[in-house]
Amino acid sequence: MTFFDHIEDLRWHMVRSIIAFGVFAIIVFIFRDWVFDNLVTAPTKPDFISYRALCKLGHLLHVGDSLCMTPVSINFQINTINGTFACAISMAVVGGLIAAFPYILWELWRFIKPALSPKEISYARGSIFWVSFFFFCGAAFGYYLLAPFTYNFLAQFSLGKHTVIRYIPSITDYTDSLTNIMLGCGFAFELPVFCYVLARLGIITGAFLRKYFRVAIVIILIVAAIITPSPDWTSQLIVAAPLTLLYWISILLTEKVDKEKADKESKEWS
Repeated sequence: MTFFDHIEDLRWHMVRSIIAFGVFAIIVFIFRDWVFDNLVTAPTKPDFISYRALCKLGHLLHVGDSLCMTPVSINFQINTINGTFACAISMAVVGGLIAAFPYILWELWRFIKPALSPKEISYARGSIFWVSFFFFCGAAFGYYLLAPFTYNFLAQFSLGKHTVIRYIPSITDYTDSLTNIMLGCGFAFELPVFCYVLARLGIITGAFLRKYFRVAIVIILIVAAIITPSPDWTSQLIVAAPLTLLYWISILLTEKVDKEKADKESKEWS
């Protein structure tokens, strides 16, 4: 294929991806009331599943009500003329992007695949599933665990003893923070896949990751501080703990790749 043939091929992959994204975005916009009531604002409601689950977990672990959070009660406001419409569009865009994420990856894979060797294709087998899996796990982690802790802390944080401050955030501020939490956690959870690819390419090794573990911890804490809009250490620890676990999973994956390469080289020499 010539250069312009590749450009034309890429254009059609992008067109199909945009169509898939648009279809899901339209569906979210049509059912915007249900999405807003049952998904977007669910972490601010007393009956949200995370509040009940964490409280039950605390009782099962015999730590009393230490894991029970006081459900927040937030009244939202709109301070612009097009605020409700802009919020609906934002929900549609983010919802369409999340729902179409696996298909967009598949279209990207179809474009790249012809340029890869059979060996490289075998290395990438199952990549779409694992990238999507870790992304959705991260988004779910941010939605069900990090968001309730964040909003609970921010809603109950007080400033001043003799001044009455009413906590009435704008709906766009709330949706933007929820989007940042979910997408930030979704992409942060891609760490094992990213390290696996770099190990296959020979850029990093398991020994390298073990050597710079302390540096990685500092970076993880910085990433946790960026993802969490609240400054409390609890929310940052909630993010840092699974990222540290994912880092060790990355070490195990890269060491497995190193072992496979060493076994292959020993067979070639023998």
